[in-house]
Amino acid sequence: MKKLSTVFFLILISMQFSIAQNTESDKEIIQLSKDKWQWMSDKDVDKLSKLFHEKAVFVHMGGAWGTEQELNIIKEGGIWYKKADIHEVSVNIIDNTAILLNRIDLLAEVGGNEVTNPFEVTEVYIKQGENWMLGSLSFTKLLTPGGH
Repeated sequence: MKKLSTVFFLILISMQFSIAQNTESDKEIIQLSKDKWQWMSDKDVDKLSKLFHEKAVFVHMGGAWGTEQELNIIKEGGIWYKKADIHEVSVNIIDNTAILLNRIDLLAEVGGNEVTNPFEVTEVYIKQGENWMLGSLSFTKLLTPGGH
């Protein structure tokens, strides 16, 4: 009985340690996403180029493209991500992949016109070594503001 209690205790401790690690990783991904929105607003392509994987894909209402084109669009102001109001965020981590969902209202300037759209944004991050890199960013326009 004592052996069984010890085994149960060790399993419980290892589960709590695993949950704590996931929580820290979740927090890290959420902060990285917030930083990304700020860097996009600031048009800081130097920081973004370190975050975006070279093979990343970006899916917008107007099409899909790779990292180089996304960085050029941000740098040249084709899309200026002025402000992302984040309403909900969730993270699921599977091995070395993190999937973050944001429900946002995005204020952007597109082709010289300022627009606000409600989106569900899917961000996929891949851990390479000690760093997380963005592998995919997809915007799904919601039918109504707030997504209701």
